[in-house]
Amino acid sequence: MSNYFSQIPDFKYVSRLPDAKLGDYFVVKNFFKRGKLREDIIQNVTVFEKYEIKGNDRPDNVAFDFYGDSSLDWVVLLSNNILNIQTEWPLDQNDFDNILIEKYGDYNTLYDGIHHYESLEIKNSQGVVMFPEGLHIQSPYNFTYFDPGLENGITITADIASPVTNYQYEDKLEDKKRNIFLLKPRYLNIIKDDLEELMLYKKGSTQYVSETLKKADNIRLYH
Repeated sequence: MSNYFSQIPDFKYVSRLPDAKLGDYFVVKNFFKRGKLREDIIQNVTVFEKYEIKGNDRPDNVAFDFYGDSSLDWVVLLSNNILNIQTEWPLDQNDFDNILIEKYGDYNTLYDGIHHYESLEIKNSQGVVMFPEGLHIQSPYNFTYFDPGLENGITITADIASPVTNYQYEDKLEDKKRNIFLLKPRYLNIIKDDLEELMLYKKGSTQYVSETLKKADNIRLYH
């Protein structure tokens, strides 16, 4: 399958170089033209497969592992609507650690500092959940409840909060980025055809030169 960037159309833009002559143009790629999956495909969960990004894998590594073709990294990104790899893709471990040190100032604050507390699940003797787990709590406290299932009924006080360090909090957010969905290989031709159609310029504009080229001094590039 063609590389994604080979599908992006061109436009001839008037040269602004100091020695440019009147009528001089240069050809560049129109990166305002961006591929996307059709809405009916996005809404159909059966055409995707769950995938977990491993280690420091990049989109091209994932594409090679799943499709056998590293040039299909754009399919990996489109399948998950990823626009900014720097913020939406798992970071290299060294980069991740360096960013956190810069954010929190030092290792002690990062690894020992408490970001928040999370609630623990509390059930009574009958298996009824009295307090759910996973709620963010700013400070630890005890939860008191009455358990009618015990003899004579007993009021119980339980510690419901578990501390989450700054590193644990950030690592959990980063780990969520590793769970992605990939378009199943048998649907690749559909995406390729859609991309080719989407990237073509349409007639009717004074800037139109061909399906793959526009020429103008100041054009709306995404048309």
